[in-house]
Amino acid sequence: MTKPLPLSPLVQHLAELRKTLMRAAVSILIGTSITLYFSKELFHFLTLPLEKVLPQNSHFIATTPFESYMVYLKTAFLAGVLLSAPVLFFEIWRFISPALHKHEKKFIIPLALLSAFFFVGGALFGYFVVFPTGFQFVVDILQDTPVLFMPKISDYFSFSSMFLLAFGLTFELPIFILLLGRIGLIQYRHLHKFRKYAVILIFLIAGILTPGPDILSQFMMAVPLLILYELGGLFIFLFGKKKKTEEEERTP
Repeated sequence: MTKPLPLSPLVQHLAELRKTLMRAAVSILIGTSITLYFSKELFHFLTLPLEKVLPQNSHFIATTPFESYMVYLKTAFLAGVLLSAPVLFFEIWRFISPALHKHEKKFIIPLALLSAFFFVGGALFGYFVVFPTGFQFVVDILQDTPVLFMPKISDYFSFSSMFLLAFGLTFELPIFILLLGRIGLIQYRHLHKFRKYAVILIFLIAGILTPGPDILSQFMMAVPLLILYELGGLFIFLFGKKKKTEEEERTP
């Protein structure tokens, strides 16, 4: 009886990727199941930044019979993603752990928690800081016009969820910089030299991400990103530099 041929590294990685995606999907499903019961309240919470600045006689509308049900379900899914963020980032870090050194793998859980903290923190920053200013600008621009602003709940959810997730991913900048530093692609001196270009790039990204074209909301988004850029540089300075005499073995 012949022995089965060993799996190629590519097939092994694909199999591990499949397991990672399945575990991530299960965690999101569990998180969504928990938040589904509160979906109506969660959507009301999501609409508050715009609801507070809507003019008189204006309100949210639904134009199809089951639009509200689908929006509530999607809201529960969004909340489930945020709730399961620590598990999702743990799965991501565990998947890339074979590329880490043996002594680095013990930091997977702290990195996962830190990644989840920045992700959720970015979403909350967008909600509490950027949204009120941006929505106020959108409402003010329609004052003294015959246009009555009555947003659809599905359109509002699509817009707000996209930007909240974008804020969350953008706030992963320090972790991304640290990862590049650990694998040797960048060093602290590179960040220092690139700083003046990073300022321009960050303000450009802030102009794209903010809901309104006003300078204030763009500035409110750019300043935290600049702080996160510097924080990423601090991470590399503290944890990204390897000693030349250090001998590290990679586990398969």
